[in-house]
Order: sequence, then structure tokens, then C-alpha cells
Amino acid sequence: MEPNAASVALIDGDKVLLIQRAFEPYRGLWTLPGGRHEPDETIDDTAIREIWEELAIDVFNPKPVMAMRLSTGFLLQVFATRDFSGELHPSPEIADWRWLRPDEIAGLATTPDLDDVLARAFALFSGS
Repeated sequence: MEPNAASVALIDGDKVLLIQRAFEPYRGLWTLPGGRHEPDETIDDTAIREIWEELAIDVFNPKPVMAMRLSTGFLLQVFATRDFSGELHPSPEIADWRWLRPDEIAGLATTPDLDDVLARAFALFSGS
């Protein structure tokens, strides 16, 4: 099965942008921004489009981190990038947002395995 959803870790130095979801699935939980795949687009295009729709941020050069099967039935392709631009304007899908270091998420209610996802995302850039 091909991924049918994508999310992106927007990494700025030692911090990543997390959003709190305003709607189901995972309403109220902190996670990476992203969403559902549309017909006739690549999964990379899904990631880029979803970040634009949710945050008004342009994403460039997303690197694949991992694919994960979610309890909601989605196969999520997670990407990471340090290459993005724009002024953040969250959509109504986002209840809140924060730039956080991975060690600051311990007290937040997050989507499953977010700590592992972030560790893998940051590892992509550990040598740069």
C-alpha cells in the first residue's frame, strides 16, 4: 500500500514546529503538521501542499524519514526539512502551535511514537 497521508517535521536549529490538532483524528493532540493525500499528486506533493494549507509555509526539499501505519487506517509518510520559508499563519485545523526542542515534548499529549519520529527526523540532519 502506498502512503495516503504525509506530515513534515519543520526543523529550525534544535527546534521543531508542532501543532495541536483542532479536529479528529487526534483532536487535541500535539503532532507534526500534515494531512491526506489527494489523487494525482505524489506523496512529496502532499507534504508540501498540506504545510501550505495548514500554515502558509513553503516547504522545499522534504526528506523522507519513515512511513508508519496509524490506527486511523492511514499509512503516513513522514518527511523532514530545514528548507522552508514564509510567515506562519495557522488554519482553523490548528488549535495551537509551538516551536519546541524534542526534549520539551514529554509533558504534552502527543500522537503515538512522536518522540521516535522526531529522533529520526533530527538524525537526518545530525551531520549538517
